Amino acid sequence: MDFLTLSSLDPAFNLALEEQLFLSLPLEHPGYFLLWQNGPSIIVGRHQCTAEEINADFVRRENLPVVRRITGGGAVYHDTGNLNFSFIENAHGLEKVDFRRYLEPVRESLRDVGVRAEISGRNDLEVDGRKVSGSGQRIHRGKVLHHGTLLVNVDFERLSEALNVDPEKIRSKGVASVRARVRNLSECWTPGTDMGSLKCCLLRHCADGAARLDMRDYAAAQALAESKYRQWSWNYGASPAFTEEKRRRFPWGSVNLRLGVRNGHIADCRIYGDFFANAEIGELENMFAGLRYDSESLAKALEDVPLEMYFSGCDPEETRCFFVE
Repeated sequence: MDFLTLSSLDPAFNLALEEQLFLSLPLEHPGYFLLWQNGPSIIVGRHQCTAEEINADFVRRENLPVVRRITGGGAVYHDTGNLNFSFIENAHGLEKVDFRRYLEPVRESLRDVGVRAEISGRNDLEVDGRKVSGSGQRIHRGKVLHHGTLLVNVDFERLSEALNVDPEKIRSKGVASVRARVRNLSECWTPGTDMGSLKCCLLRHCADGAARLDMRDYAAAQALAESKYRQWSWNYGASPAFTEEKRRRFPWGSVNLRLGVRNGHIADCRIYGDFFANAEIGELENMFAGLRYDSESLAKALEDVPLEMYFSGCDPEETRCFFVE
């Protein structure tokens, strides 16, 4: 892979440039490995209801940018104590999310600075049971985007204030608080290590040589940042009025189903959560529109739907039961 180190701290531009490189990657290209940082900001997952994930008072008081990314997973707080990484490459036939392929070289990089991290859960790296990295992934039109963040020297007090963390998620990890579950790499790496040496280790394990950013991609990313990543419609979006809601946490992620029911039929549907998907969740939401709101109609509509494409790692029958019951 070719590497690029981004100098911008603007989350809207950085995410726009990442998407531009992802969508425009030529078939013959070896791929990109990106290292980048954001200024203080909140980055929410593709399928999340933003208003429920953030502490709105804190966001207003601190004037924090809130930006939605194009991968699933949960909301994260960023500042310059985070180091973000992205792998962008052609999928070469890969059709399902595969976190280990990309987390392995990151884990090996951390060992070079004295951190013995292990891959845990769906998409995390942990040290002694505490999270030091989370990541997200998307496969689209024969290309893979895998990106994640490394907690290097993050201000956990601000992180705790910025996010409304689902208490079920904390309880499922068997810990009392956000702070008890996360750890900075600076607490456990070899003395004398700094952000620069960590970057060097990552580049050694994850990339082959330097790339030059094409100015056409730069200009396209600037335009995309303005038209998408700085827009309320993308970052927040309007949630429909709803009359029915149910949620459940599965081993592969949480799902929150909201249905607007009018005269016994489903008028609108939204599906939120920190899950990952290999297909557009909007396709599944549209399948509910117009259905009679009863178990029989829902079961029939979902009978042949490949739910594992919409919820990576799920048990299709268990997931189908959630929607139907």
